[in-house]
Amino acid sequence: MSIQCEVTAKAVAHAPMSVFERYLTVWVFLCIVVGIALGQLWPGVFQAISALEVAQVNLPVGLLIWVMIIPMLVKVDFGALHQVRQHVRGIGVTLFVNWLVKPFSMAFLAWLFIRHWFAPLLPADQIDSYIAGLILLAAAPCTAMVFVWSRLTHGDPLFTLSQVALNDAIMVFAFAPLVGLLLGISAIAVPWATLVTSVVLYIVIPVLLAQGWRKALLAQGQEAFEAAMVKIGPWSITALLATLVLLFAFQGEAILAQPLVIALLAVPILIQVFFNSALAYWLNRKLGEHHAVACPSALIGASNFFELAVAAAISLFGFESGAALATVVGVLIEVPVMLLVVKVVNQSKPWYERQKH
Repeated sequence: MSIQCEVTAKAVAHAPMSVFERYLTVWVFLCIVVGIALGQLWPGVFQAISALEVAQVNLPVGLLIWVMIIPMLVKVDFGALHQVRQHVRGIGVTLFVNWLVKPFSMAFLAWLFIRHWFAPLLPADQIDSYIAGLILLAAAPCTAMVFVWSRLTHGDPLFTLSQVALNDAIMVFAFAPLVGLLLGISAIAVPWATLVTSVVLYIVIPVLLAQGWRKALLAQGQEAFEAAMVKIGPWSITALLATLVLLFAFQGEAILAQPLVIALLAVPILIQVFFNSALAYWLNRKLGEHHAVACPSALIGASNFFELAVAAAISLFGFESGAALATVVGVLIEVPVMLLVVKVVNQSKPWYERQKH
């Protein structure tokens, strides 16, 4: 194990959960209120913002997305990939759940609830868009908040670090084909050019910039790196909240007309979080993996890179789309639901470690 990986892992293990992160749901609710109010008061301003596009990419939102994503990716140590072999079972379970179970189970749940069971309660012209948003939400594994969940469950920091690095490396190549496949299966037109552009803009370029920045910071010493992480930490959440204000400014009319939509979209998201976290947790136990690995494995398997999902939904379908709204619902419920999963895996540790006779 390299010294750099060990130091980074210790930093992950002791990273505090900020006030913004702990009360993210509260801030999102406030963004809903503020965004809707501003959209009603100054519709012309937000129409002007929406018109600032180049090749279907909204420039203000593109900038906010970069400010949102890049600080998170600076924390990712791709040098930790060699640690993968130390937890083959846990890594295998997480990869299975992240890439083979979660996206497909979400596509099924979206088809079942949105296209069929809830369809009479939803605007018919947005059904496909809602399904697309849910698929985007499930197709990208969580990158940043997983470090917080791992710490709260006393998870193995080296496992968490190596798993996140591996998922990010896979995401560069797998996100677009996976989303395209699931949209196609769901009978939704795939705008491939825009999808590939989104991957380049919101995955490839941010990863390259973040890793270059990370290397430059580490060249100044670990203390300089950690100081920079503390300084840029609030950037991501602040940019996310600003993006949400813009989204709800455009979504205001639809939400005021259909307030039930948010609750209905939350149902398949909640089911997939509980199902995938339980599946990953159980599989790790069946394979004999340590509890300190099973916890972050279950949490990585269940949580989403909602910042990327929001960015991709806006690029592919627009500010006022049901896809954008569906991804924002994921942001809304992420923290309270994942904290509940954290509580469950912590309290079930005696059961997990009980030997079968």
